Amino acid sequence: MQEVGSNATLPSEPRSAVQRFFQNLGPGLITGAADDDPSGISTYSVAGAAYGYAGLWTALFSFPLMAAVQLMCARLGMVTGRGLAGVIRTRYPAWVLWVACLLLVIANVFNIGADLGGMADTMQTVTHIRAYYWTPAFALLIVGLLFWMSYRAIARIFKWLTLVLFAYLITAFLAKPNWLAVLRATFIPHVEWTRSYLSVLVGILGTTISPYLFFWQAAQEVEEDIERGKTTIAQRRGSTDEELRTARRDVVTGMLLSNVVMYFIILTTAATLHVKGIKSIETAQQASEALRPLAGNGAYWLFTLGLVGTGMLAVPVLAGSCAYAIAEAAKWRATSLNKKPRSARRFYAVIAVAVLVGLALDFAKLNAVRMLFWSAVLNGILAPPLVVLVVLLTSDRKVMGKRTNSPGAQVLGWICAGAMSTAAIALFVL
Repeated sequence: MQEVGSNATLPSEPRSAVQRFFQNLGPGLITGAADDDPSGISTYSVAGAAYGYAGLWTALFSFPLMAAVQLMCARLGMVTGRGLAGVIRTRYPAWVLWVACLLLVIANVFNIGADLGGMADTMQTVTHIRAYYWTPAFALLIVGLLFWMSYRAIARIFKWLTLVLFAYLITAFLAKPNWLAVLRATFIPHVEWTRSYLSVLVGILGTTISPYLFFWQAAQEVEEDIERGKTTIAQRRGSTDEELRTARRDVVTGMLLSNVVMYFIILTTAATLHVKGIKSIETAQQASEALRPLAGNGAYWLFTLGLVGTGMLAVPVLAGSCAYAIAEAAKWRATSLNKKPRSARRFYAVIAVAVLVGLALDFAKLNAVRMLFWSAVLNGILAPPLVVLVVLLTSDRKVMGKRTNSPGAQVLGWICAGAMSTAAIALFVL
């Protein structure tokens, strides 16, 4: 996107509808790509290995729910000109705001630690250098890049690495799965009322519909407006029908990308690991075996590229969403990943602390794969109250004016909150 005040030549108007479509993809696409982070890859791999094709229906079920919630967050940012925490601050008591921020920070810091540990564990697999050294190296690299480069520049570089996740799609066909069983599992939900199955279900929902994505989506829509020169809330408030349609295409595309990758990770691990009797994944090496039909001995490298690429994209989003939430809650002025650290010291301090606390969790000697999985479960438990807040805010005429939720979107939002709450409560009961 052209930066305000830049002397660079403006890009020519796209000639075709396809070109216009791809040029208009932005926050939604990045959010969707970041959703398939190391925690997500691990959770989907655990689900496919443990329960075979039984988890495929969750991709179909979760897509409209996550798309609806992310669209609510996008519209909230575009219509109000504020991030999610900023809107909560203006509409609800302070305790609601800080409880929401606390839920976000707890989930994010644990997720950061899990993602860093997962990245380090995979690098240990292929380089034989201990994860003990890789974890702080990744943490320092990410913080350094965020301090010296804009997040957009980092995202442009690393989001291409996430494309290797489409290797799961190719592998799914090479593994020659039982397609009749695949179709049955896709369209007929299978639920087992056991602690292990429900933990997988809560993990899938938690890593797919994660709290950090809500705050991130709204904040990035605000960032888009700021880049267009709308520097005040008054200038950003309100959106045209065309802007909302563009945002809808962007968000739906990003969420569809996320769920297609999710579907084929579950399918591939089911068709390769589960059928071979590998039903419990404890190491990155075991998880990477799912790609062996495509990559042979290079499966470890392909898996590592995908997991490290998504981690480099997701950890800044996790830390950044913490910073956006706290900065908006505390009414700090300088709140942007596109500002230099010296002009947004407190904002970047939150990012650094979030990454460092996450790093500290990695030295508790927890199994990396299990930590990735349980971070997804934690997200699944903490997300429902935040989904409720998003639905209430975007249904409130005092907040959204005439841009409140459609009846269909509102129903999907409540189904999302209800389904995630039910799964989490059932897990506790069992």
